[in-house]
Amino acid sequence: MGLHHSCPQPLPGDILEFPRSKHFSHFGIYYGERDGVPYVAHLTARDSDSKIILFGRALKSTVKIDPVDVVGKKYKISNYLDGKQPHRDFHTLIKPEIDEAVGKYVTYDILFHNCEHQATLFRYGLKKSVQIESIYGKIYPTWEQLFEKKLL
Repeated sequence: MGLHHSCPQPLPGDILEFPRSKHFSHFGIYYGERDGVPYVAHLTARDSDSKIILFGRALKSTVKIDPVDVVGKKYKISNYLDGKQPHRDFHTLIKPEIDEAVGKYVTYDILFHNCEHQATLFRYGLKKSVQIESIYGKIYPTWEQLFEKKLL
């Protein structure tokens, strides 16, 4: 298949995490194979008509289904909520939702609706972004101190 991954072969509905930098990754849902090519469904502003990102928002982004190797050469399976939240069935729930969402424009928002939010929404039925929560957890204490000083 030509996949380079650090985990066992993904199953349809697994969350795939594609490292992009030290702090950020791109996320998608493993969609399965077509003609021996593995595919991933992911939220992206890539190739959209409007790539304007303003305050972490892109006016037009879509769920796309791309070959895994197009999205990234390296990935890991990241079903990090499996012990806390039951995952939904791929064939009866996730796949129909992905098929319905493909090609429709949605607003991308780095804080409230990014690719990780979309992947957890498909798999678990809830939005969660651990990478944003981690960054927010580091920034919030600094902001809190600044606001407290201003109020004094």
